[in-house]
Amino acid sequence: MRRLFRVLTLIVVLLGLVLAVVVYYVANPKLPFYTPAEQVHYLNQWSEEQRQTYYFTPQGTQVKGLRYEWFQALELPFSEQRFASPEYLARFGFLVDPKQQATPTNPGNLPVGFARHQNPATSEQYLDITCAACHTGELRFKGQAVRIDGGTAQHVLPSSVPTLRGGSFGQALVASLTATYYNPWKFERFARSVLGDKYDVRHEQLRKDFKTSLDTFLKVAWNDTHRGLYPTEEGPGRADAFGRIANATFGDAISPANYRVANAPVDYPQLWDMWRFDWVQWNGSAQQPMARNIGEALGVGATLNFFDANGQPLQGEERYASSVRVRDLHTIEETLQKLQPPAWPEDVLDAVDKPLAAKGRALFAENCAGCHVPRVTQEGERWVQHLHMLPLDVIGTDPNAATNIATHRFDLTALQWDLKELEKMDVKLHPTPTEPLDLSQLSVAKGLAYVTAFVENRAYREANVTPEEKPRLDGFGLPIGVREKVAYKARPLAGVWATPPFLHNGSVPSVYQLLSPQDERATTFYKGTFEYDPRHLGYRTDAFTNGFLFDTRISGNHNSGHEFRAGERGNGVIGRLLQPEERWALLEYLKVLGGPLEAQLP
Repeated sequence: MRRLFRVLTLIVVLLGLVLAVVVYYVANPKLPFYTPAEQVHYLNQWSEEQRQTYYFTPQGTQVKGLRYEWFQALELPFSEQRFASPEYLARFGFLVDPKQQATPTNPGNLPVGFARHQNPATSEQYLDITCAACHTGELRFKGQAVRIDGGTAQHVLPSSVPTLRGGSFGQALVASLTATYYNPWKFERFARSVLGDKYDVRHEQLRKDFKTSLDTFLKVAWNDTHRGLYPTEEGPGRADAFGRIANATFGDAISPANYRVANAPVDYPQLWDMWRFDWVQWNGSAQQPMARNIGEALGVGATLNFFDANGQPLQGEERYASSVRVRDLHTIEETLQKLQPPAWPEDVLDAVDKPLAAKGRALFAENCAGCHVPRVTQEGERWVQHLHMLPLDVIGTDPNAATNIATHRFDLTALQWDLKELEKMDVKLHPTPTEPLDLSQLSVAKGLAYVTAFVENRAYREANVTPEEKPRLDGFGLPIGVREKVAYKARPLAGVWATPPFLHNGSVPSVYQLLSPQDERATTFYKGTFEYDPRHLGYRTDAFTNGFLFDTRISGNHNSGHEFRAGERGNGVIGRLLQPEERWALLEYLKVLGGPLEAQLP
């Protein structure tokens, strides 16, 4: 009996140690250290006013009910340091300027893309993470930082799944929320900071509201973990955007039967000139700007309910109230139309070898222009770039993103949509279906198209958008177009030097490796640094403290395709083998392509 007691005691102690280790690493995510740049250089991409509009205009996301002042007052789990201090948030890869100060649009002095909004008929200010958080980049070189507006973020935003590997903003945020609620001394400090002289009156209600938000975070974390929905770890600068939006919209909000494994993380694409493209998204599946932006807002946390308090599907004019702010989304979209591609800053990243770049210009015309220089036509008030779509059997890159979007199916029959009503909506399917839609087998692209159409109609009514205004807010009068090509788009390459890593899934760290055969590319490399390599045109890939090890052998991470090598074309081979000196010449030309330095080439 005594031996059994000792064995049980040993088991309990071991389990306690394991739990303590798990709690420690969840509460103390392994993050890179933050060293402030000596100076942040802002390129001449647009005006300072336009930059601030883009950075801090809210879009209606609510981050699971988290209030702005709550976020400001949160502490780290095992200290009194503020979670929202710029220096701590910078360790997750969010962008701060050491010289920045609080402003009326950024009263919390938070990083780029951390805004706030207030819903009608409420006094609550919600934390609103905007598109700028994911579509703004930065490069570091010799202590200097170059801000890339509309570029590719390198933060670790999406996941709240607890792992010993750590490093996720979502995981760390949940840990701080949990510690705040269950540690009475910590919650006391939190409540007094938030409520001030209203502490006595509102303390209990604050605790109830806080618990509601915390429970939502914990529910999502548990759901994502035990269902194994995201097996391919996203790491810095990536999110399985379509997979997460589909699981939130069709799984969380409609039926658990709609959950699908999302194993296709993609990079955040750069935004300059995007308004000129005929189709957007990596797989060219979306057309209308407003619908695209509503879908993005829903994916980041804008509220949406399909059912009433009794669990019955909403009908008629009741469909579908949300927190999406369509006039603010339009402001962001119009502002982005002023954004110029970044021009290579010779004063920070070293001078361009112009004779070598001139040689690269000829090589670009021979090897790259066929895919990356689109046909242009004038349609109404804009010049439209018709991007080349490259099928998987041609481009050969990781298939998961394109195939998941094209093949995953979802059951939306619980919403009781009327097919005749759907036919009258501003949704255009390409190609036009020859059979009636099967609402029990809708793709993510089609399902989201109709959801965003309903949300858009309701949001337009609530924002008093007139019929005359609608085409402008939609974006050039475009319908909510939907395509499902198993392919990836080839976009123009102005400013591409500023957007590492490369391919849709960020599996190739530099342009030099992108122009090389696959067997010359890194199988594993470290991500999460902003340190830039101006020779190879990519982030540095050597090991650093708490860096994220990217493994291209994992499904969704493959670095195949887009190869220049000897052999038959197809299956990922798109061009002849480029000699090293030719690659260097191409890199030099890509530094100036589309910018003012291109005109200076001999």
